[in-house]
Amino acid sequence: MKNTFKLYFLFLFLFVSNILEAQQTTLKPTASPVRLLIEAALELGGDEVAEVYFTNGNTQSVKAGQGGSLAVGAQFQFPGLDKFLLRSTLGIKYVTTEADNVHIRLTRIPVHLSANWMVAKKLRIGAGVATHRSIRFKADGIGDDIKFDGATGPMFEIAYGGVGLRYTIMKYKDEANYTYSANAIGLSFSLTVPNN
Repeated sequence: MKNTFKLYFLFLFLFVSNILEAQQTTLKPTASPVRLLIEAALELGGDEVAEVYFTNGNTQSVKAGQGGSLAVGAQFQFPGLDKFLLRSTLGIKYVTTEADNVHIRLTRIPVHLSANWMVAKKLRIGAGVATHRSIRFKADGIGDDIKFDGATGPMFEIAYGGVGLRYTIMKYKDEANYTYSANAIGLSFSLTVPNN
């Protein structure tokens, strides 16, 4: 009786293994609906948060929408909706000045969520929401540091391949309730992994 069960299970195992092997050779592999998304951007614009005066008489403005950013997130593609993509990232946005002896900077943590439509194979248009958190201006001891409330605003983008033109509408509010335009326009660069 014991040997009969062993033979039965061996036969069942071999039968199921052959079925699974046959299915693996006939089914087409499908692309993953979720991909790693890596983004970088260079943006300009917004109101002046501070102006730095140098000993040689030059000045430099730090603007609310200005900065370079790096972000990581995910791109989602729904089965049956090949042209529709959801993209979401979390990153850091940073701008500093030319000052050698102090480290003056404006930093923030941007979170982006956008719905995108592939108009053509490489042409993408998108619209969504940008949120900036932990917005801080640091004067490194030569002036007042400024903290801003978190801010949210609409974001629009048109891209060809991995290069896009992005526009964000946003306002920052500081501790004294003074409002700054943080509208920004700039170039975005994105890469998905796997890239197929």
